[in-house]
Amino acid sequence: MPNPVVHWEIHTKEAKKCQEFLANVFDWHVDSSNPMDYGFIDTHAGGINGGISPSEEPNKTLVYVEVDDLQAYLDKIESLGGKTVVPITEIPNVVTFAHFTDPVGNLIGLVKSDGS
Repeated sequence: MPNPVVHWEIHTKEAKKCQEFLANVFDWHVDSSNPMDYGFIDTHAGGINGGISPSEEPNKTLVYVEVDDLQAYLDKIESLGGKTVVPITEIPNVVTFAHFTDPVGNLIGLVKSDGS
């Protein structure tokens, strides 16, 4: 089964400013009414929605690929020269994810399929 890109994220120290800017530029809806101030982005365009996250690390942009078995993919990634950066992490009732780098250092996210 193919594994689609299903989400994107921008991590930045100035998340609110970035959320407001991109919402105004592209007419996106941003919902950051959650304890993490994570800005869920609805593009209203039928494309891939994403998010803008507060972060103390340098700015980065991630894409997330949906997979059915996070650990199996992390094992495969490591066997091919990649490295797990964020192990399997669950945010209850929201998402289960992991991050890895490919052999040349690109950061990529995995998200567990919900089975549908």
